[in-house]
This record gives sequence, C-alpha cells and structure tokens, in this order.
Amino acid sequence: MNIKSFFKDAIKKDASDLHLIGGELPMLRLEGELSALDEKPLNNTELTTAIKAMLSKEQWTRYENDLELDFGYEQDGTRFRVNLHQQEEKIGLSARLIPEEIPTPKDLHFEPALAQVPEFLDGLVLVTGPTGCGKSTTLASIVEEINKNRKAHIMTIEDPIEFVFKDKKCLIEQREVGTDTKSFAEALKHVLRQDPNVILVGEMRDPETIATVLTAAETGHLVLSTLHTSSAAEAVERIVDVFDGSRQKQVLIQLGSVLRMIVAQELLPAKDGGRVPAREILINTPAVANMIKENNVSQIKSAIQTGGKEGMITMENSLKQLVKEGWITSETAEKRSGRARRV
Repeated sequence: MNIKSFFKDAIKKDASDLHLIGGELPMLRLEGELSALDEKPLNNTELTTAIKAMLSKEQWTRYENDLELDFGYEQDGTRFRVNLHQQEEKIGLSARLIPEEIPTPKDLHFEPALAQVPEFLDGLVLVTGPTGCGKSTTLASIVEEINKNRKAHIMTIEDPIEFVFKDKKCLIEQREVGTDTKSFAEALKHVLRQDPNVILVGEMRDPETIATVLTAAETGHLVLSTLHTSSAAEAVERIVDVFDGSRQKQVLIQLGSVLRMIVAQELLPAKDGGRVPAREILINTPAVANMIKENNVSQIKSAIQTGGKEGMITMENSLKQLVKEGWITSETAEKRSGRARRV
C-alpha cells in the first residue's frame, strides 16, 4: 500500500483532514464535509504495515503499549498532525493538515480585542472550542505576530508540534511531548528556568499542567493555551473542576488574577466556500475577575452580553456580524444559535 499517496491527495485537494481506518473507505474532509477517496475499503493488515513503516521503533512501541499515539508527519514540505488509534480491533489514522503559511490576524478575521493579544506582556489567554475549530491556528497567528514585532523568547510545548516557526525578531524553541520532553507537566516544571517571555502550552490536560500554567502566568509571563469547551464560562468551570474541593478556592483566586481573555471559537461553512470562525470573547475586567474569584460563573454570560464597550462579544452577536458582512448565510447562523442555546 502506498500510504503517501493518500497524504499527497489531501495536500492536492486542500483537505483539512485525512482518515484512514482498517476496513473502511479512505476519507478526506473538504470544507467541513467528508468525501471518499476510493470505493475500496482499506485492508487492515496492509494499512497497519504501511503505518508502521512511517514510525520509529520507539513510536511503534508506544502505540503498541498505549493503543494511542500523536505524532507529526511531513509530506512534500506539508506538515500533518497525526493521531493513531484502535477501533473495533482495527487500526485508525486521523491526520490534520497544517497550512505551511501561518495565517495572519487579518486572514483569520481577528476581532479588535483579539488583535491586541500579541501586545500582552503577561497573563493567561485561552482559546477554547471543539476539535477542529482552529484553536491551534489562532494561537499560531498570535505567536507569529509576536515573532514579527517583539524581541522575546518564546517556548512552545506541543503534542505534536504543528506550525513550525522561523525566528524573526524572537528566539523560538519548540518542544514536542514524547520526543523532547516526557509530558506537558514535566516541561512546565522546568520552563521558568529557561528565561521565556511567552509560553505556548498545546493543551491544559491535567491538574499539574493547569497549576503550573497559572503559576507561570502569575510570575510575569504571557501564557497561551487551549481547552476543549464550547464557551468561556465552561472553560472556567473545567479548570476549577479538575481540582479537589480544598484547592478550588485557591485556583479561582489565581485564575481571577491572571486571566486576560478567553476566546471560544467555532468554524462555520462560509457562503462562498471554505470556513470562517465565529468567536465568543470574554475579557477579564475587574467585574469578571470578581465573578471568577467568588465562583459566580453563572454570571459570566451576562457579563459578556453587557461588555461590548470592553471588546467582549457573544457568540450570537458574532454570528449576526458574520451574516451582516456576508461571510455566512442566515441559515448557518440559525443552526449554530440553536446549538448554542442547547449547550
């Protein structure tokens, strides 16, 4: 099996994702929709052999032990973020295509408040949303703006490395979990001794990582990270719920102090093809900080609704703006609004 041909097809057709699963048809995701690459299901044995040939011995051993593996792969100069897994005792591969050029804030339709993030010198900025909503791309665009405009030391901790940055005004170090460090938490333990100005943490997955991120943001660093939640209020809840009851009060106080912004993002089908981001933006004003410290998370949604002057925006207003500017249809906005109300 020539597995490289599937990756080449993904590049040629400008797909966002490639799915290769034993016993299933090979699929590409094109503008949000799945499309079959072939009419013949993939032979599981052949697919397993082909995937094994892509990996180092250490990577294959990790996959055999954990039945899960995340890694980066490059084909014809294009990078992919790949997840390997098992389903119904067959192998499965999902690969996300990483654009070679890092999109600019203008390309990604940054709102004025979000466009200010590269100027932040400290605090915590979170980008949240479901898998495939462009969180990594948004953060990469912020990092690249810092790279272009400031002399800073940027450290990234990723699983795996996605966008590859080239030093401009900044010194950038990119560390991959499993290759350059054992875990997010392990890398973060030592990162403050490496004299960073900006720290990008691919994902806040566990209590140890979250606690260290909060400490790093407290000690004068700008920390950028992601969470899998669909709203800003849910992001606050997720961070707090990770900790035992006795620690929660301390975490709420820390979060209220260091948080700068939460951006909840979703990609929607654009009217003229492609996809466009809709965003809810929470800015940590003194009033919001008090809500977080007092654990009045239920009030955050109303704070966003009344915080337009500070640059906050609700998902509903973001959708209305996209319709007004002709980016999406009113039907697309209504479908997303319906989901937002159910969440």
